[in-house]
Amino acid sequence: MTDLSRAAELFEYAGQDIPWKLKHWATHRPDHPFLVWEPRSGNDQTWTYKRFDEEVAKLAGGLYAKGVKKGDKVLLHCDNCPEMVLAWYACAKLGAIGVTTNTRSVGGEIAYFADHTKAVGAITQPQYAQQVADNAKHIGWLVVTEDNSGEPASAEQVSDLPLFDTLYGDASVVPERPAEPMLPAGIMFTSGTTSLPKAVVHTHANALWSGKMGASSMDLRQDDKYLAFLPFFHVNAQSWAFWGAMGVGATAILQPKFSASRFWQVIEKHQVTHCSMIPFVFKAIGAQAVPEQHTLRVIPMGIIWKEIGGWLGCEPFASWGMTETVTHATRSDFVHDWPQHSIGKPTPGYQLAIVNEETGAICEQGEIGELWVKATRGVQIFLEYYDNEEANNKAFTDDGWFKTGDRVRLGEEGDFFFCDRDKDALKVGGENVSARQVEEVCMQVPGIGEIAIVARRDEMLDMVPVGFVIKGFGAPESDAEFCEQIIAHCAANLADFKVPRAIHIVEDFPRAALEKVAKNKLREMADELA
Repeated sequence: MTDLSRAAELFEYAGQDIPWKLKHWATHRPDHPFLVWEPRSGNDQTWTYKRFDEEVAKLAGGLYAKGVKKGDKVLLHCDNCPEMVLAWYACAKLGAIGVTTNTRSVGGEIAYFADHTKAVGAITQPQYAQQVADNAKHIGWLVVTEDNSGEPASAEQVSDLPLFDTLYGDASVVPERPAEPMLPAGIMFTSGTTSLPKAVVHTHANALWSGKMGASSMDLRQDDKYLAFLPFFHVNAQSWAFWGAMGVGATAILQPKFSASRFWQVIEKHQVTHCSMIPFVFKAIGAQAVPEQHTLRVIPMGIIWKEIGGWLGCEPFASWGMTETVTHATRSDFVHDWPQHSIGKPTPGYQLAIVNEETGAICEQGEIGELWVKATRGVQIFLEYYDNEEANNKAFTDDGWFKTGDRVRLGEEGDFFFCDRDKDALKVGGENVSARQVEEVCMQVPGIGEIAIVARRDEMLDMVPVGFVIKGFGAPESDAEFCEQIIAHCAANLADFKVPRAIHIVEDFPRAALEKVAKNKLREMADELA
């Protein structure tokens, strides 16, 4: 009898994998750009689908000559650069696995990434070479790029390690292998704010699914261009931009990192149509004039924020997704009028449920609960946490629901609204408090640039809300007066248990990946300041 659990592999993605997809476009759109590298210098380089496919094959030959084989892991510890992208796809061609790691990691974290995945080798940049060499002690080889994402290596960073160009080899030695859509292709690590980071395994089918559904959701077309400045070691750039572009034969423009001064310049230069946006970017370009005529059409972001679309003159695309869901598991569209702050409705291919974490009951409309997702593992959602049975058992229910840890509520017309990560939720004297709700009320006070609400330990109530504020335009000169205004406004608009017990004015927040606020650090600060 046919094993119907393998239906996706046997039918939906039969004969297809990442190398097949690249070869398809190299054959049918050989001269169309796939990767455009836009370094800080502005001296861009272009890889057409044909050139990209040929270089990936040569790199696969060089990796094979180093002993890399199907199933092996290769550590890619780099900031955004073309070498990192080429190497990831070269691993996929071999059937090996590219392990992309956060370059803000240090010492023991790098050792953990390399040891946990059993990486056989590593590719890094001059600025990180010594750290990788000192900590990834069990790898068989280490190769370094010539520069740091387009910037020359300093004298202190120059080493006698083999350079990236030495990896180019004979493409003809790469073993022929049938397409295996459920074969692992990449590993990304979760942020690890509450425990050791978990290694999220993505398959070839995950990348193909993202390319198909993600591109469709974002209205990404063949001649569109997606600007990627978020890190390639995170799912947004890797999936939204590159897998999306690969899915339809479009183009990804890669920058080393976000540049506020070059934002509109790069969009105009390359006629960019799509660009993922996060709050940090809005803040950084807020003082700049928006060009009257520009090509930016769609801005994928977290929530429907209608004022943003009007300000930038393009369509906000709201969605919710995470490393484990591969692409957008909720989405808005470009037809309906979506309610403010919605994250959309379930994307086709995903089942969603909102569950009371304590009772396991399905939440009623308007009730905040944990978001659960059900889909095919290795296709719409990740395959597994690598070599972590405990985490897999904790994340999945017996009947296949993935517990995301994110807390949402359902609106009147079936729209989903994001509330909090579970670790950011507050339980004040037995009452649930949404930090997001308190933050939104606080933002109604003129003069707030950014605000973060976190829990502070309390002897009587277990925890109470406190706020950290970065002043913005129009804030009173007196910090004490400003704090009193914020608390008074909350007292007038929120239940008493939701009102912050204290407001702390700070110059900046501790930040995690993608400039997200590191609320775990703020909680520590709140306890110390008490």
